[in-house]
Amino acid sequence: MTVKVDFEECLKDSPRFRADIELVQSDVSELETRLEKLVKQCQAMLDAGRVYCQNSKNFVGGLRDLVQPCSGDKTVQECLEKFSKKLTVILEAQGEVIETTQKAVKMKLQNFVKEDVRRFKDVRKEFERSSENLEGALARNAQAPRGKQHEVDEASNALLNARKAFRSEALDYVLEINVIEAKKKTDILMAMLSMMEAQAQFFQHGHQSLSELDEYRRKLTDEHTQFVLNAAREKRDMEQKHAAIKKKDVSYDDSIMDFNADAANGIAMEGYLYKRASNAFKTWSRRWFSIQKNQLVYQKKFKDQPTVVVEDLRLCTVKPSSENERRFCFEVVSPSKCCLLQADSERQQQAWISAVQNSIASAFQERREDPHSPRQRCSSVSVGSLGGGGGGGGIDPENEGCKALEVIQAIAGNRQCCDCGEPGPDWASINLGITLCIVCSGIHRSLGVHFSKVRSLTLDSWEPELIKLMCELGNTVINRIYEARIDEITIKKPHPSSPRGDKESWIKSKYVEKKFIQKLPETGRNPPLRRSSGRRNRATIQEQNVRPPLKPKPNRATLPRVTGLSPSDLVQKNNTSFHKDEDEEQEDLSGLHPGALLYRSAALQNFPVMADALAHGADVNWVNVAEESSTPLIQAVSGNALAACEFLLQNGANVNQADSNGRGPLHHATILGHTGLVCLFLKRGADYNAKDKNDKDPVTIALDNANADIVTLLRIAKMNKEMREMDGAFGQSGDETYHDIFRDFSHMASNNPEKLKRRSADPKS
Repeated sequence: MTVKVDFEECLKDSPRFRADIELVQSDVSELETRLEKLVKQCQAMLDAGRVYCQNSKNFVGGLRDLVQPCSGDKTVQECLEKFSKKLTVILEAQGEVIETTQKAVKMKLQNFVKEDVRRFKDVRKEFERSSENLEGALARNAQAPRGKQHEVDEASNALLNARKAFRSEALDYVLEINVIEAKKKTDILMAMLSMMEAQAQFFQHGHQSLSELDEYRRKLTDEHTQFVLNAAREKRDMEQKHAAIKKKDVSYDDSIMDFNADAANGIAMEGYLYKRASNAFKTWSRRWFSIQKNQLVYQKKFKDQPTVVVEDLRLCTVKPSSENERRFCFEVVSPSKCCLLQADSERQQQAWISAVQNSIASAFQERREDPHSPRQRCSSVSVGSLGGGGGGGGIDPENEGCKALEVIQAIAGNRQCCDCGEPGPDWASINLGITLCIVCSGIHRSLGVHFSKVRSLTLDSWEPELIKLMCELGNTVINRIYEARIDEITIKKPHPSSPRGDKESWIKSKYVEKKFIQKLPETGRNPPLRRSSGRRNRATIQEQNVRPPLKPKPNRATLPRVTGLSPSDLVQKNNTSFHKDEDEEQEDLSGLHPGALLYRSAALQNFPVMADALAHGADVNWVNVAEESSTPLIQAVSGNALAACEFLLQNGANVNQADSNGRGPLHHATILGHTGLVCLFLKRGADYNAKDKNDKDPVTIALDNANADIVTLLRIAKMNKEMREMDGAFGQSGDETYHDIFRDFSHMASNNPEKLKRRSADPKS
């Protein structure tokens, strides 16, 4: 530590000492003034820095908010996100610099002024007081008379005490001078070093963060240059087009309006018309009218839901109106109302009249291509024609119990209980597709319906789609899945005479704990999915031994389907389901996880693989986000797979789960014209009022597609629900005609599906 004032000079109290301390006092006073000013300036800088940081953060927040309206432009969106993120990092580092400056500079220097300088001043006051006392003692000692010994002694003692006190205070003062001199150096240097270290880290961190964007900034600069060139080129083209259009006559009277019944967007004609209100004031309003789906609709704004003026153009006529004072008027007359419209010119009036007439003709043409009315179709579906004695191979509803027992027990392995082997089982688990003895059925029932749904083969009624489902599976198929590792397990399978406790333990281990299924991951464990020769051109990926991705949603033309099979045909099909056919190719989906496997096998209607996927924990409502959030149930609908849909529904599939377009299974079945599936979903509680993203419910879709059978089913279901709600208080169960018609359609869909084929091409919805 550098000695500013010498202690020996302090004891001498020489003029040099007095000069030194005066210089020190002047320096400390100047230092105090400068430090106080610096502390105020530092505080102002910190306040300004915090305001700057806050405003900068607000600006960066504005950049992030700008991302939303620019979401359609990937380049701008990516630029805003990357730059705002880096600016946020830099601002956070700048905030740290401000906090460091607050602690290292402002607080350090402020403490030096308030504590060290104040202590120096206090010691200086004590020194000055003792110095004054010494001066007074020296003066009294000099003035003491020689003849008065007591005054001399008193003056001498006072001088001695004053000199001792002065020397003590002088030594303390010198020490404080030297201490504050050293403290001044260390505090100022430490404050400056801390501040500059924080600044260096801030700029290094900022440089590093921005350097990470060098490549992106170069790329963005190149893109910006290209954007400028493209914008200049587009501006030139637009100016040329603008100049060319200005030369034309674009008056409304000469506008060309063409009727196009086959327009891609389904709108045959559109344009502005005046419409007279039906109220007492008869006001006229200008609206945007269009002809679409054989309907005349209008809307005020683009996002408004269209208002239907004429629901079915086949039921109306159109004619010019000369009775009104306004010009260019025409009427669209339907049985329920008359709508008076006005065009802008005579040419537009004639164009709209011709468009409505052409739409009426087109609607009747589509109707003629549909040979059977809903009433004729429903009346032709008689119970007798669907009976077992006819050529259709159907099942007589009056003998459903006997037929169900006979047909289901004919499946491979079904003549013995699936779990204990007792012969002649007359119970079944409809979601597993197996037959059970009465003891095992009771154990299955105790598991809960989320594991097994038990039904009697002789006492309960059996819907045809359930029988068809049971024929697709069977004990042999299910045991290949749930007992795949039985040879590796020490637990013995129970036999018919085993105690109930043994059977219960076995069934819980088999279906609840799933101890015997093949564990995942496993390759080659699934039976290959068969593909018809029409799909061979899609098999090149298999030849390269690459895991197949999920395919686009298959259409009805590419999916294998089972139609028009009698129960005996179903038995034969099930018993030979694992034999390879020379005319078929195989699709190995063993690499897929259970949810995707269920999704794909539902599309291909491979029931053993569907059951295997569920056994391995597949979510029956698994959503494939890559294919419009489609589900296994929607995939089964695409292939018109009645039994596959029934299988998924029995295993907990949500009949109202919609895809990304807002369309549930009922929507898809209606669009594709799968009448049997519409019947099935309505029986299983599908919401016929649900609307898709186009705000269309199944009834509207069926009307658009002119599918009379589906319209009939939907309206009967709605009327039956209303009847049940109205008569429910009196214990009524609804209209029996509803049950008869639905039963007829169910039998037809299961046994004679060719009778439910669409009469015309599927329209676009």
